[in-house]
Amino acid sequence: MEEQQDKQIVHFLHVGKTGGSAIKHAIKNNCMESAYKFRFYPHGVVLRDIPEGEKFVFILRDPVARFVSGFYSRQRQGKPRYNIPWRPGERKAFELFNTPNQLANALSSWNLDKRKKACMAMKRITHVKDSYWKWFENEDYFNSRVPDIFFIAFQEQLADDFEILKHMLGCPASAALPGDDIKAHRNPGNLDTTLDEKAIKNLKGWYKDDYGFMRMSREIRNKIHA
Repeated sequence: MEEQQDKQIVHFLHVGKTGGSAIKHAIKNNCMESAYKFRFYPHGVVLRDIPEGEKFVFILRDPVARFVSGFYSRQRQGKPRYNIPWRPGERKAFELFNTPNQLANALSSWNLDKRKKACMAMKRITHVKDSYWKWFENEDYFNSRVPDIFFIAFQEQLADDFEILKHMLGCPASAALPGDDIKAHRNPGNLDTTLDEKAIKNLKGWYKDDYGFMRMSREIRNKIHA
């Protein structure tokens, strides 16, 4: 018990639909002999909840790809790993829009009513509605916590980043991300994830602040791990 208390704590801030479930599963099952003590959290825990001066890890993902993943995750109510029923606003959104492409295109529809309903859906669907700033508050506060960052990973290169992270944590070489879709909480591979040019343009405009946060985070990572 004393040995556990002497370990430095590393907090894993779980930003929704970025690969956090896969990282959590890999570390929980392979890295418990690490020199660090891990703290894992649900999506509702934000950076402000983590004590200042203690290290934390988080993962980011291209906001458009995160939108698609979040749309389908909530459309199936988190199943099969979870079973989180729709909220009333989500139910209405999925009655109106069957695919991410339909919703994204409707954001610039000439039909004002359709455009309003699309904006409503974007603000009601869990994950889809959540900006990165939900977890990191604002630029000033995030910058004040930069010294506490242990590692920033990116979902698009998650396998490579996990190799770096597990080395930093002292995990065994055999530690690996789960290949199982359920354990990793990934969407099935047979879904229509196609987005046309207009949909992508609309989403990049909608998530412009998140793209700004991505750029900041890449610059910080490059400085930390130069």
